[in-house]
Amino acid sequence: MNTFFGYSLTKLFAMKQLSTLVFLFLSIAFTNAQATLSLPAGGGNIKSGAYRQIGVTDIKISWNAPGVKGREGKIWGTPVVHYGFQNLGFGTAKESPWRAGANENTTMWFGTDVTIEGKPLAAGKYGFFVAVYPDSCTLIFSKNSSAWGSFFYNPDEDALRVTVRQKKDLPESQEWLSYSFSEQAANSAVITLNWEHWSIPFKVETDVNKLVVDKIRSELQGDKGFYYENWFAAAQFCLQKEYNLEEALAWSDNAISSFFGVENFNTYMLKSNILTKLGRTEEAETASKKAMERGSVFELHQYGRQLIAQKQPEKAMEIFALNQTRHGDTWPVHVGLMRGYSANGNIKKALEHAKIALKQAPDDLNRTNLESAVKTLSEGKAIVQ
Repeated sequence: MNTFFGYSLTKLFAMKQLSTLVFLFLSIAFTNAQATLSLPAGGGNIKSGAYRQIGVTDIKISWNAPGVKGREGKIWGTPVVHYGFQNLGFGTAKESPWRAGANENTTMWFGTDVTIEGKPLAAGKYGFFVAVYPDSCTLIFSKNSSAWGSFFYNPDEDALRVTVRQKKDLPESQEWLSYSFSEQAANSAVITLNWEHWSIPFKVETDVNKLVVDKIRSELQGDKGFYYENWFAAAQFCLQKEYNLEEALAWSDNAISSFFGVENFNTYMLKSNILTKLGRTEEAETASKKAMERGSVFELHQYGRQLIAQKQPEKAMEIFALNQTRHGDTWPVHVGLMRGYSANGNIKKALEHAKIALKQAPDDLNRTNLESAVKTLSEGKAIVQ
């Protein structure tokens, strides 16, 4: 048998193979460890992000912010931000717009469909580029959101192009490129790219009512549809927005007459108000009468006050009188009659009911308020609603 200092040559060969494998394993592990070190981004740029919700639409912007770094007056229309489209000498793009930031793609994510300067853009994540010109900018939303800068820009991947006008009058130089939200309304906001003395604004809008109603329809098909309160809330939303009223009427019926519906003052009044908006006066009156039949003393009182606020004092007086017929000699009844007579100019009768209500006041706060009302009416003045 071949031996070497007591070891067989076969064992020595096996040991050599094992040591080689261990060396390779350690080398790979060491290399991988080096590749996963956490280091700051290069180039002195700042990873940045912005978030805003418009109505029910979430918007997220991510970008790497370059700095001016003493280059004021040498940013726009220079190699820093070139005009139009240029061959950058790298990547697959023959002509590239500005990446609207630094390093990786600037990206924008829209949680629902939106419009950009009035043009539709579907929900999703987009790479954002800008073709800058001396007096205008073409905003480009690309379906490719994962490329590196604009080196691989492909116009065939454009989802939308929009032209806007930039402003060149920022009073103080904006050192780091930023994106900000402003002029927010219920269904819109302005997004602005700011850098150096330039700003590039564009308006984003959403159809909030449509988005909400679409979501309502979906939710009412699930477990939320087994509660009359949700049908009521859905119909009430549409009434408040004066939107989708025909379907809202059907939803109000479900709040009343389905197997989970409830016939009460609020459900019938909601139906009546929707019918009124639709111009169906007789049906509205029928629903209103059903509401009155079911109204509590406080519900009728509050309805009367709403009518006064809506400049309908005569109709309000009818409701306050009905409340007296239905609920008799009670404190809220006399408070309502006080307000009704005052709104209709009968100060004497208003004072009469104010004094009765004062004697029936349930607590110090209401007693104080009624004492003030009695004083005002005694001076011949109407009560301010």
